[in-house]
Amino acid sequence: MSEESAQGKREWPELVFIKFSIAAAIIEKENPNVKAIKILAGTPRILNFDETRVWVDVNIQDKAVKTPRVG
Repeated sequence: MSEESAQGKREWPELVFIKFSIAAAIIEKENPNVKAIKILAGTPRILNFDETRVWVDVNIQDKAVKTPRVG
């Protein structure tokens, strides 16, 4: 069993330029152990690593602008 399948998917490059609501649903479906968190790109954030969090950096059109990753 691969590490990804044991822990769920850990990054989603295919979601760049996708609206947050759609991206969050996909992230949480593909890895039920995480919660997608919306953050405006460039906004300061907590720097601790958290296996249950996926930051989704969005622009003012509410679209992901970076690859969402666990952490």
